[in-house]
Parts: sequence; structure tokens; C-alpha cells
Amino acid sequence: MKYCEEFRDGPTAQALVARLGTHTDRPVNLMEVCGTHTVAIFRHGIRGLLPANVNMLSGPGCPVCVTADADLDKAIALAQIPGVTLCTFGDMLRVPGSTSSLQQARARGADVRIVYSPLDALQLAAERPDRQVVFYAVGFETTAPTVAASILEAKRRGLTNYTVASVHKVVPPALQALLTAREVHIDGFLMPGHVSAVIGSRPYEFVARDYGIPCVVGGFEPLDILLAIDMLLAQIAAGEARVEIAYRRAVRPEGNAAALAAMAAAFTPVDADWRGIGMIPHSGLALQPALSAFDAERRFPLTLEPAQAHPGCRCGEVLRGVARPPQCPLYGRACTPENPVGPCMVSFEGTCSAWYHYGRTPASEPAPA
Repeated sequence: MKYCEEFRDGPTAQALVARLGTHTDRPVNLMEVCGTHTVAIFRHGIRGLLPANVNMLSGPGCPVCVTADADLDKAIALAQIPGVTLCTFGDMLRVPGSTSSLQQARARGADVRIVYSPLDALQLAAERPDRQVVFYAVGFETTAPTVAASILEAKRRGLTNYTVASVHKVVPPALQALLTAREVHIDGFLMPGHVSAVIGSRPYEFVARDYGIPCVVGGFEPLDILLAIDMLLAQIAAGEARVEIAYRRAVRPEGNAAALAAMAAAFTPVDADWRGIGMIPHSGLALQPALSAFDAERRFPLTLEPAQAHPGCRCGEVLRGVARPPQCPLYGRACTPENPVGPCMVSFEGTCSAWYHYGRTPASEPAPA
């Protein structure tokens, strides 16, 4: 298959759906880790095609959503430093911190700009030597290589007015945290396609080996997702647990060597705070000590009040698969895409946003098992 239309072929999808029901009749919980998968599953109506015994859970796969309130407060504080231009991706502007957002800071006069790539922020620094340009780097392993490239290029060009505030996170440690917590039963993981295109499938092997849980890396078209679910159910029915790839046109077991090398050159693993999960060891990326001159938090030390989560918001539980969005008392009422209380309603990849846009009502589905 070479073209998008081939991954949306109706007869092939019908054959896959028919096969899904032949594997097992026991209740099965599958968790999709990636926010893009969550949106695709809703948009293509895949939940409604699954056998009644197969339940899909959404995990912590939205990088905007898992950014902790304290990290958002840092971004807002950085944006308000005189002479600073803070650049970031569009979704971050509307995410509420403890008392404000980047969008509100911009309305008060802060120089906050949306960019499509960290290289745009780097170019702005080159064009405006009178400004300190800070790129607020949010994302998983998918975006980390381009941020790493911008840092290395800034060093090569001798740009002294470009820094990065890295709140990057990496996925495998979060999976371990979920499995260790044992808050929700997970029978199989639909692993992220974009992240896996960078890191490969091998970093997930501990999930199958140590926890006995099948893993399949999937793509984002309907047939990609149905095939990945079919492969997961086949493993579960056979009592097997291994890591498979159903997205071989983009993912190799060893990952992308060039992207991994860029990340290793620019970043070092650190403990990181995840919304709803807490501090996870070695799940974040900080700048290498040799690149500390490009670390925004070192250049602009901040003293902040303790972060405060919004009372009533259940984003943290949604991100862990413990609760569904309609179970939050704010969902669809006080919290909407136009007036988000929590980040899961802001980002296109957020679980609450996906439920809201695709017609999920508070009574539409039961709680996770």
C-alpha cells in the first residue's frame, strides 16, 4: 500500500472488523498511548466497530496535557521578563496554569509568539539580536530531535540570545509508571506511531517481558488502527506477549539513528513531573551540561509560588485511564474548548477535546473497568 486511500478501504476494514470478534470473548482493555490515535479512533468511529468485549482506554499521550501546572507557570513567568520573546507551539497558549495562561500574558503585553518549528524561533533570534528569544519546548520524542537541532545550530552560529526551556518528556518511563500503579487493568498497548518512528519499538520490550502485556505499534489511518487491534487481540487470545509493528512503512525496531543522535547530543535524561502521575524518574529531557548557555532556566532563574491545580478538574485521572472525560463534573459545562479549565480540553490531541468534538455525552459510556 502506498496511498492514503488504500488505508481507508471499506471492504478491507469490514474483513478486519469481522476478524476482531473471533479472537476472544473475555473482557479486554486496550490502551492507546498516543493522543493522535485517540482522535483518529473517535473520528473514524472505530470504538463503535469493536466487539462489545473490547474496551479502549486513552493514556497520557498528549504532551500538552501532561505538562504540569508548575511548568506552565514557568513559561508564563519567562514570557513576562522584560526583553524576552517567548516562542512555542500554538496549543500551549490557551492551557491554563495556576492563575493565568500564555494567552492572557500576551494580552497583558508579553511578547509571546506561535511558531511551527523551533527553527523559526532560532531564525527570530538571528534577526532580533536585541531580544532574548526563549523557545518553550513541549513534546515527546517526536519533537525533541528538531529542538535538539535548533540548540546545536545556535551553538554553531554563536547565537547568544537563543535559549530553550525544555519540558520534553519521553514515553517508556510513563508506561512503567502506569503499570506500577496498577490503577486500571491493561491487557494490551496500542503504541504511538510518531514517537516510535524516532525511538523504534525496542524501548517497549520491557512491557512484554516484565509485565506480560502485548504491544503493537500502530499507524493512524483506519486500517492501521484496526490491524494493530487485531494483532493485539491475537496475542491476547494466544496467551502471548511481545512487541510487534503494524506501521512498518514508518517504524523500525531500532528507530531513527540520526534523530536519536541529535537528541543524545543535546539532551540528558532527568526526572520530570507529569500531570496526574507525578514525578517519573528519567522521563524528562534537560540540556546537556556543555549546552547550559542555551538553557533558559539557567539564564533566567525564577522564584515561583507553588503551583495550584484547578479544583474539580479530573484531567490527571483521564490521562491515567482511570476516568473518562464525561465523568468529570466540569466536562461540557464549565470546561469546553472555548473556555477550557484543563489542558485535556485545549489540545486537539487531548482526550476531553476528542470526546467533546465527536459527540460523547456524560451518559454515553460506562467507567473504565
